[in-house]
Amino acid sequence: MTGIGHSLDKITEHAVHLKQIRKEGLQYGDQVIVITRNSRYSIRVLGNGQYEVSGGYFDRKGLSPMKITITGCTWGGRIIKLDIVAACGLCLEFGNRVLTTAIQKVLVIPYDSQN
Repeated sequence: MTGIGHSLDKITEHAVHLKQIRKEGLQYGDQVIVITRNSRYSIRVLGNGQYEVSGGYFDRKGLSPMKITITGCTWGGRIIKLDIVAACGLCLEFGNRVLTTAIQKVLVIPYDSQN
């Protein structure tokens, strides 16, 4: 957690101002590109809490593309925001407990705008 402190009050205050991609705001087929400090992930929304993910850890382990859930995002510790797929400055946690490095950039490509 860089620059916001470690208290729950500080984290809660910070959460209100996050530029975040909320799970409920995504539709089937939407693609989310997440650039972390060390990797790039491509996430496609499948529905029912499932996503198809490739890149980063999944590429390195030969698992791409993988159908998986997304638990949410953390500040690097045990506190997790469950309702989001990505937010700059936070770490993305997948359903298999893989945790990314801090997210640097996020891009959403709506399904209806893809070729």
